Amino acid sequence: MMLMCLATRAGAQDSSDHNLKVAKNLEVFNALYKYLELMYVDTLDADKTVGTAINAMLRSLDPYTEYYPENRTEEYRQMLTGKYAGIGSIISYSFTRKNVVINEPYANMPASEAGLRKGDIILSIDGMDMQGKPTAYVSEHLRGDAGTVMELKVRRPSTGKTMTMKIKRRAIQMPSLPYYAMMDDSIGYVKLDSYLENTYEDMRKAFLELRGKGMRRLLLDVRNNGGGSVQEALKIINMFVPKDTHLLSMKGQLESSNKEYDAESLPIDTVMPIVIVVNENTASASEITAGALQDLDRAVVIGTRTFGKGLVQVPNIELPYNGKLKITTSKYYIPSGRCIQALKYNANGTETVADSLTKVFYTANGRPVRDGGGITPDIKVMPDSLPNITFYLSSVDTTDIVLDYEIDYMARHASIDSPATFELSDEDYEEFKKMVIERGFTYDWVTGKRLKELEELARIEGYYEDAKPEFEALAKKLTHDIGKDLDYPYNKQKIMEMLAADIVSAYYFEKGSMEYELRFDRQIKEALDLIRDTERYRGILGK
Repeated sequence: MMLMCLATRAGAQDSSDHNLKVAKNLEVFNALYKYLELMYVDTLDADKTVGTAINAMLRSLDPYTEYYPENRTEEYRQMLTGKYAGIGSIISYSFTRKNVVINEPYANMPASEAGLRKGDIILSIDGMDMQGKPTAYVSEHLRGDAGTVMELKVRRPSTGKTMTMKIKRRAIQMPSLPYYAMMDDSIGYVKLDSYLENTYEDMRKAFLELRGKGMRRLLLDVRNNGGGSVQEALKIINMFVPKDTHLLSMKGQLESSNKEYDAESLPIDTVMPIVIVVNENTASASEITAGALQDLDRAVVIGTRTFGKGLVQVPNIELPYNGKLKITTSKYYIPSGRCIQALKYNANGTETVADSLTKVFYTANGRPVRDGGGITPDIKVMPDSLPNITFYLSSVDTTDIVLDYEIDYMARHASIDSPATFELSDEDYEEFKKMVIERGFTYDWVTGKRLKELEELARIEGYYEDAKPEFEALAKKLTHDIGKDLDYPYNKQKIMEMLAADIVSAYYFEKGSMEYELRFDRQIKEALDLIRDTERYRGILGK
């Protein structure tokens, strides 16, 4: 009894000390700001100064706790719903044109319906000059209230023609499921990009449609899916497991944050083989989906280790003056009991959970799985590595070689083959190669960098002079030759795939591009091999 009293007294003391520290620091902050307001050499912008302090405080906790003042209401709404009002197109900055251009219009959206095409240069919006303006500035003016009409002036590089058009803004929401299709007569494929409003309904519709076409096996692709609504994720898991199956636990500081979630509905299918494809950008709600189905031995997970976000946020806390707060309130635990949070956040930054400190948990069939550090796939499959030259050609390119080539290609081809069969010819590639060389394209030479590093190390350790002839001979062999690099078979293959995917998207939009890219996707090929091998699939799950 005495021990209980001492414990209670100690707890009360800790609480009292904490409250005292809070009051003390708030008083100091208030006094500091008063002196700044009174004595600082320049007039303070209260929103900026105090807002910076608020954001710095939240950043010291974790990256997911965020404050949205009234002037970020639209951003907050888009974060929750994935919706905004605009023309429906990706835009990008062209360095050679010093202008923002249309990059990829979305199918059935105002931009594509108005006839805008990849490469169209945005000259003005409602009479406001957009020449030389950054992407964010142009994007802000393209957006507005749904139903409002804008006047957009563009110039098409392939013809030099300037066009002025009226475009009505619409509510834009990128689909949670941008693509789904039959891969063969029995395997269905679903690409799940996010968990927003109605994602479960979209997933259910896609599943039933594919099953109606003969699907007997499912590939669920959640690579690069950053998550979203946990409730939508739970409904999707419930599609494949019996009612009342335990799916998720949440544990936080407040009693109201502690929740248990079981499957509430009758499932659609509890026996169809499922392979889930993941990567390092699979996070949050998508990790719950993959991890729960792995823990329940309902699916095999393939790919690379996931991001490791095991924290849950409440997104809709009301603040004074129409502000909003998204705050981390709990950690989540999937059916085996593990939490897959990879990072610990503290005042000094972040700390990664070492593999040696993770704990073993067990799936429904007794297979060992570990906590801390994301979902480890049952089968690890690395994606094809991107050659260095391909990376630089596809990233920000100050010479706009890729954009110019694709614009020119589109101008010469009114139509192309379907995404399932389209290929660039060797003649097409030679034209691209010629453009790259003529533009004087260069890129970071990785082998050259490593050689210089080795030379420096040899100098420090006193070996360089003796090995100097070998270093010089190697440097000559590793001389940068753009033409040779472009002709190297693997480089050529990947560059042609990159160009073709971009070109396909200009004719068949995002769905077409995805269909094309799946033809060369190493991880998808491995997933298809696995799901076709019933004995191997069942063996992995311990069935």
